[in-house]
Amino acid sequence: MAAGPAPHRKLDPAEKAERAAIVFDLKLQGLTYRQIDVLTQAPDGPTGGRRISTTTAKELVYEEAARRVDPKVDAWRAIQLDRLEGVLRDHLALRNAHWDRAMGDEEKGPEVAAALAVDRALSGVTKTVEAQNKLLGIATTKIEAQVTEVTQQDMELQEMIRAAKAKTALEEAAIVEGEAGE
Repeated sequence: MAAGPAPHRKLDPAEKAERAAIVFDLKLQGLTYRQIDVLTQAPDGPTGGRRISTTTAKELVYEEAARRVDPKVDAWRAIQLDRLEGVLRDHLALRNAHWDRAMGDEEKGPEVAAALAVDRALSGVTKTVEAQNKLLGIATTKIEAQVTEVTQQDMELQEMIRAAKAKTALEEAAIVEGEAGE
């Protein structure tokens, strides 16, 4: 008998992939990780009695999902990006086609119809870029800030209010102490 802990047995990759597929399918059927643990312990269960613990089942589901789903998501994302790039090209072409007429020249002023077309095209460009950013997981955050100018009078007024509140608090404390002493 050897002294020390038992050697770590690494699971055969093919067997691990088979177990991952089994656990993933069981999870798709709506079983909880605990139910999968109990089911896999049964001799007539899907793994022939080889237990898959809840923690291992969770890890196997994540690995199998990454193997099955991630490549399809990447392919879908690429298709959507190509589509959005085509839409962006169309909007930019529309803007370029009407730009000169919308800006006008010295002889003739800007044309309203062309200016509206440019405005619509630029709005479309903005929406398309936002959609691309969302698809790529690039967060765009809108920040609204309100700036208020504080004058010297405002600061003096705030100081007067603080002093009045402090005086009132002292008076209330004195009244409470007076009532407690009686």
